[in-house]
Amino acid sequence: MHIEPGVVDVAKMTLSYGTAIAAVGFAGKLTLETIKKDGVLSLALRSLFTTIAVFCYFQVLPHHPAGVSEVHLIMGSTLFLIFGVASTAIGLGLGLALQGFLFAPLDLPQYGINLTTLLVPLFAMSLLAKKIIPAKTAYKDIEYKQALALSTAYQGGIVTWVAFWAFYGQGFGAETLAGVALFGTAYMSVIIIEPLVDLAALAIAKSFHDLKGSIAVEKRLFLET
Repeated sequence: MHIEPGVVDVAKMTLSYGTAIAAVGFAGKLTLETIKKDGVLSLALRSLFTTIAVFCYFQVLPHHPAGVSEVHLIMGSTLFLIFGVASTAIGLGLGLALQGFLFAPLDLPQYGINLTTLLVPLFAMSLLAKKIIPAKTAYKDIEYKQALALSTAYQGGIVTWVAFWAFYGQGFGAETLAGVALFGTAYMSVIIIEPLVDLAALAIAKSFHDLKGSIAVEKRLFLET
């Protein structure tokens, strides 16, 4: 989901600063709510785990260019279900920055674009989760159709934002349309994998009963209030 350098001209970057600031502001609100509910230590520990995971998703796991962007296996719904929305937002932001500073400095000018692309679909997915997962259902007990819906919402949101940035930066020319179509087709294939990863991760978590009540995971994983 890294927008390729040059897709959005420097003169048009101002919009991405605004969207990124808004996304970070909302993430800050969620962070404060999580600290109030779970404590600073729990948030910090979970955010450390998500940052490491996101860095590995970007830098260690296979990724390849596709049209106007790159295809990465970003397990957004998996991180959300296990570590919660605030910790996942922090991990996405820090992991993306760490990967950029250490290995991909050419991506840093597009940081606002890429951060928006990652965070806004996460927030939308968290709202969807409230609608499709009953309040008395622990995340470890969700069904495949629910995991699929979350994954589709997150990955679909990423594709939508990438398309927006591409059209915003390059217009609706044939080359841009083809690049967006290629990226969208390649990226949505992640939906085939992610729900299965979600269920596998949740099944593993379910077998570790000691995680219930642990500050290292989202309380909703085991339906603790």
